[in-house]
Amino acid sequence: MNPLPRRSFLRTVGTAALAVPFAAHAESSSISPLIFFSKTIQKTSYERTAEVVAEVGWRGIELPLRAKGQIEPERVEEELPMMVEALKKRGLVVGLITTDIVGPDTPHAEKVLRTAKGLGITRYRMGITRYDLDKPIKPQLDALKPRCRDLAAMNKQLGVRGGWQNHSGAKYVGCAMWDLFELLRDLDPEALGVCFDIGHATLEGGKSWAIDARLILPWIACVYVKDFAWERGTKGGFEPKWGPLGSGAVQREFFDWLKKSGYRGPISQHCEYLEGDGPEQIAAMKKDCALLREWLA
Repeated sequence: MNPLPRRSFLRTVGTAALAVPFAAHAESSSISPLIFFSKTIQKTSYERTAEVVAEVGWRGIELPLRAKGQIEPERVEEELPMMVEALKKRGLVVGLITTDIVGPDTPHAEKVLRTAKGLGITRYRMGITRYDLDKPIKPQLDALKPRCRDLAAMNKQLGVRGGWQNHSGAKYVGCAMWDLFELLRDLDPEALGVCFDIGHATLEGGKSWAIDARLILPWIACVYVKDFAWERGTKGGFEPKWGPLGSGAVQREFFDWLKKSGYRGPISQHCEYLEGDGPEQIAAMKKDCALLREWLA
């Protein structure tokens, strides 16, 4: 990994004070600022995104900054400041960006992270990595460790923190959680951690989320909230269906634990069972947000 030029590095860290608004939000809550994953309204304008988020009552967004996202990586220098400004007008922030970054060699990775840090955005979600189920698993994990070390080193140099989302599904690295612990156990949690998704953790492990969450707590960079219920599939068996918070398998007990855990980072609410910004969708978002606030009170 090539180090950043000294001038670029100093320019990046010199803008760290811009992160203060997000920190202020965190201090105003007993636990964390609540933000919204704007994937379901990413086809709207930046101004409309800010309007919806403000109306619902979140403090900011988790921004899809990836291929086919709300902002494309190659356009980050031009468009991310525009999104930040649209939110700032309503007292909101970009609390997290969702990226395709899986290593220092990911196209546009350095540009995306440097631009984000310059605007006070210090946390990001990594892209997806999948297993090849036709090959042994351990050698694949071993091969990922150098990439994780290099990415953590770049993050530390830039002053940002990456997060690996635990995702449900047989091919995803992180679906079992123990593999993420194996990859991250020797790395600085402030450089590379986990975006802990209680929906996916419950889907994959049922009540074993209690072990997963405690195991990975030092590395949690963000908490993701969504809910699901099991439904009988068209081809037999059962399939998960995402739905409103409180309607499915995710337990309030997780949030009781979270409040006592010492975690104080952002909490991102995912409403991926919705699509669009019409009155019906906004009403559902408000209900989800209100219930999450109640569970965290």
